Amino acid sequence: MQKTLYIVRHGQTEYNKLGIIQGRGVDTDLNDEGRKQAQQFFAAYKDVPFDKAYISALKRTKQSIQPFLDGGLPFEKLPGLDELAWGIHEGQLPTPENKAAFLQIMRDWLDGKLDSKFEGGESPNEVEIRQREALKVIMSHPEEKTVLVCMHGRAMRLLLCILTGKPLSEMDNFPHQNLVLYKVVYNGQQFAIVDFNNAEHLKQS
Repeated sequence: MQKTLYIVRHGQTEYNKLGIIQGRGVDTDLNDEGRKQAQQFFAAYKDVPFDKAYISALKRTKQSIQPFLDGGLPFEKLPGLDELAWGIHEGQLPTPENKAAFLQIMRDWLDGKLDSKFEGGESPNEVEIRQREALKVIMSHPEEKTVLVCMHGRAMRLLLCILTGKPLSEMDNFPHQNLVLYKVVYNGQQFAIVDFNNAEHLKQS
């Protein structure tokens, strides 16, 4: 079985713009810039013969690919694609204190302490469990040759580690911005990234 995954992060929300952590528990809408990014991505990839789209349970992912859905593309919500839960820090404006807390947990993760998490939040290891379940669903349809996957920044980094067989501690090797594309091809045995952090579509007026 061969399959091509077009994996994108959702478009910009007002919380993204303000540097407020959303995570899994804050269900924000795209802002004007995010809706523009959605249209730019659609304009660049509307001719790709997608068989299906998979999105998280958070509305910002659906809004990011709405133009494809308006054209009749079937989709499925998979909560396993939701953003990592940041617990008590979700919805909070950046402060010196929470910035320091984030720096510390990132260091933990880079050091391989992948069970570290904030109060009320999730660890990378916990996210991996639900992402593997979501991936099982996506890969269980051999008739879907080309699929669009819309998800979230930190979650996308973790999924790309899973797909490429890298330890989760290397998640920061996958940079991203709002509505950036990673194209991943499965040849029947392994996944390979063939388009890395592509934002060319966002340069179109």
